[in-house]
Amino acid sequence: MCGIIGITGSKDVTSQLIEGLSLLEYRGYDSAGIAVIEKGSDSVFRLRAAEQGGSLHHLSGGLEEMDLSTLAYSAGIGHTRWATHGAPTEANAHPHLDCKSSLAIVHNGIIENHHQLAAELKQRGHIFTSETDTEVIAHLLEEGVAAGQQIKEAMISLLTVLRGAFAVACIHKDYPDTIYAARRTSPLIIGSADGISLLASDIAVLIESTRNLFELGDDQVAEIRPSGFRVYDQLGVEMSPKPIKVGWSTEAARKGGFADYMSKEINEQPNAVAETILGRLDESGATHLEELELDAHKLAKVEKILLVACGSSYHAALAGRHAIEAWAKIPAEVDIASEMRYRPMRIPENTLVVAISQSGETTDTYHALLQARSQGALTIAVTNVVGSLMCREADGVLYTRAGPEIGVASTKCHTAQLSLLQCLALHLANAKSSLSPSEAVAAAKEILNLPALVEKTLLRQDQYHKVAERYADFRDFYYLGRRLGFPVAMEGALKLKELAYVRAEAYPAGEMKHGPISLIEPGSIVVVIAKRSSLWEKIMANVEEMRARGATIIAVADEDDEETASLVDDVLETPAVGEISSPVIGVLPLQIFAYAIAKSRGHDVDRPRNLAKVVTVE
Repeated sequence: MCGIIGITGSKDVTSQLIEGLSLLEYRGYDSAGIAVIEKGSDSVFRLRAAEQGGSLHHLSGGLEEMDLSTLAYSAGIGHTRWATHGAPTEANAHPHLDCKSSLAIVHNGIIENHHQLAAELKQRGHIFTSETDTEVIAHLLEEGVAAGQQIKEAMISLLTVLRGAFAVACIHKDYPDTIYAARRTSPLIIGSADGISLLASDIAVLIESTRNLFELGDDQVAEIRPSGFRVYDQLGVEMSPKPIKVGWSTEAARKGGFADYMSKEINEQPNAVAETILGRLDESGATHLEELELDAHKLAKVEKILLVACGSSYHAALAGRHAIEAWAKIPAEVDIASEMRYRPMRIPENTLVVAISQSGETTDTYHALLQARSQGALTIAVTNVVGSLMCREADGVLYTRAGPEIGVASTKCHTAQLSLLQCLALHLANAKSSLSPSEAVAAAKEILNLPALVEKTLLRQDQYHKVAERYADFRDFYYLGRRLGFPVAMEGALKLKELAYVRAEAYPAGEMKHGPISLIEPGSIVVVIAKRSSLWEKIMANVEEMRARGATIIAVADEDDEETASLVDDVLETPAVGEISSPVIGVLPLQIFAYAIAKSRGHDVDRPRNLAKVVTVE
């Protein structure tokens, strides 16, 4: 996720760009940059900064030192970056230029076929100066203009060439008061007022300047001038843009109209999962983990997998283990990083260690990764932050593409991790040839269906809230699951503890009779993961044991499963899904259940007490 802004017609373009970027910084803070057109100039002026923890501050300082306020800039674009391709360096920061510095572009999204496009462009003599997928857009536009196209026509041509998700804005020295834009999937909003026109990836940037806002549609191109804008489809036919009605404040707009970041991030999960699997597999069963940079020959030699993580990442690892063992047929173990690093252990030869951390900076997981490397293990870091500490130490890296997660309690990063570990499991299976072609196709389709199933599940949020309201005053919760249901139970209990500050314990359902069942009494709430699987009858037998001792039972179950519903007190219904993918769907109602109980108790769900987003101390 990145932030885009564009302005034309303002008397102080540079200052307004910086103000807009400050509102967009929550969408990405690895680096920031602007590009502007000076009247009469033969090139684009660009300024970028990538100082860790203060890129926008350094960018503002650079502008002040240069005293650009006296220059007459007609149009400008700005960008704040959340890195997906290439480390968070100044060279990778947007805007990107063409070879002649005649145009500049900013981009949000992922260009799925950028490797192929870059190779072709380099063969034709283009010089690349970054590691990003974005730079191909600048050179493709450069070629279009060189071939005699207008910028608008060149932008329309992009729509037939680029694969993936994108929102693009462009300025060109020959059109000093015009911004050109195009989008597919990634959002882009246009507004105009009093001789100024603006565009941005987020409503928050625009509503203080104008409420006259319009949404650029998929595969549409906009030509934006101070006097207004025109929108065209991919055939060049002028279209009427869709107006947007806004009743939000700036702060509310940053949250997408949601009450808090956590609810916003819960609702961003369909996109987070879709972005994470984008381009990494197809319906043929093939996988494409290019940034992993570990060839199939190395992976084919792997005889054991060790996944290490903490907190929600540990729960994702537990689910990932099942996918790896089911598809890749490789023995897999999961270890809590804070325990592994202090245990005398020998990592066997041909072991792959997968270290999972949302931030890539978790101290215990980082040191567990170092320990594994010191023993010669092959290592992979799974993280949401490009260029983070763990990325620099691992042999290979896989990035979730969830975008910045502001809420302390992980939601979209967790489901992105679950989805990515399934992609890794299938990739290992392909390297080991452990699945038949038809089995690989079935596994790939199961993963590819996840974004739609996540979206369908979230349509039931009102139901989940109503169930949660009935139990908001209870203080003893027990979460039970078997096999893949157990990691879901652990994550559900963690969310309730983090957010609602109540006692919530998770157990493998079969272990209850070995001690914890002594705690069950009337007033105890048992949340059971009861989605249909080969162990459904076993889990329902455990439910009967809890009911016999007076517990109230809430089940996470498949929709229209009347048999399960008849055996419990309340149901959190979800779509049916393959067992390997069930944790992605099963955890969603438990996030919302915990959120709703916490809100009913008056807690700040974005900032739970005593917790930090990134744990960098022991």
